[in-house]
Amino acid sequence: MKIFITGGAGYIGSHVVKLLGENGHDIVVYDNLSTGHDWAVLFGKLIEGDLENKALVSETLKSFKPDAVIHFAASIQVEESMRMPLMYYRNNVANTLNLLEAMTENNVEYLIYSSTAATYGMPEDKPVSEETPLNPINPYGASKMMIERVLKDLSAARNFRYIALRYFNVAGADVKGRIGQTYKEATHLITRSLKTAKGEHEKLLVYGTDYPTPDGTCVRDYIHVEDLALAHLHALTYLMDTKKSDVMNCGYGHGFSVREVVEMAKKVTGVDFSVQDAPKRAGDPPALTADSTKLKSATGWKPNHDDLEFIIKTAWEWERKL
Repeated sequence: MKIFITGGAGYIGSHVVKLLGENGHDIVVYDNLSTGHDWAVLFGKLIEGDLENKALVSETLKSFKPDAVIHFAASIQVEESMRMPLMYYRNNVANTLNLLEAMTENNVEYLIYSSTAATYGMPEDKPVSEETPLNPINPYGASKMMIERVLKDLSAARNFRYIALRYFNVAGADVKGRIGQTYKEATHLITRSLKTAKGEHEKLLVYGTDYPTPDGTCVRDYIHVEDLALAHLHALTYLMDTKKSDVMNCGYGHGFSVREVVEMAKKVTGVDFSVQDAPKRAGDPPALTADSTKLKSATGWKPNHDDLEFIIKTAWEWERKL
């Protein structure tokens, strides 16, 4: 297939590009390289551009004539979204509307959309299913929920079909060590733990220790980035075969607390780095774990790396190369 991928030079996008390329698909990556890197695009053609430039998006789609689009490009930091909500609504909502309008103009009818567990907010269900009510508690989650509604309405109005994949916490790196997470100011717990082990940070801050969880720290469902990439491949095949729109969770169905992750990071790195308790951050739910039954049953997805130690080991091997 011919696939147009926005944000394909970023962390998750580059792993999906790698997997699709290895499976023989023809790829064009569209990325403004604000958080991505040209060297991370291992397959296909890279076009440097911003989704604000609707004319360039439309021109690229017209020239490439893709069978489907996978849309990663977005701002994704919860804490930042609390401080800069307008930036998040402009990038995640307005720019996605540009993409959808360009797709409509060029008769591109299939989309895989990167959504997030942040759309659920602070759910009572554990694990969280796709039927759990959406009630985001930060602008990041709200912006993603808005686009999910747009996709639903667009699918009802015309010949347009999509799969929205709601990611839980993505971690790890390419098992061959070619690509991985390279954010300038990483906020992800595993990455910050590893950077602290390397000595890049004096200490690791644990935000909140009195949550209603077993050890008082937040619990998250960590999915290896290569398992998430595989979910995209399966979802794309399912979408093209069935031509049915849907929403699917991507996670392992169980979680680890912040303290458990920190202890595993210390074990993997062999470094007893400094950890300090800090106040809660705005917009952080106590626990989020995924019920991914629908993804598994509908698409046949089976994770290969459901092991926290392996996830952190691949991230550590990558981190030591930076």
